[in-house]
Amino acid sequence: MILKKIEELAKKHGISITSLEKKLSFGNGTIRSWYKCSPSIEKLKKVADYFGVSIEYFLS
Repeated sequence: MILKKIEELAKKHGISITSLEKKLSFGNGTIRSWYKCSPSIEKLKKVADYFGVSIEYFLS
């Protein structure tokens, strides 16, 4: 669910997941791996801050 919401936001903002990972200094494939495991709060906060949403947006 988290990954799907990130993908939707990325598409809306015209950025690829790979570009987002580079901008946030994440390793290649980090965000895509979240479909099978949960991200750390720190990484999720970076994504939330980038898109101007709250962490709760991803968790609801």
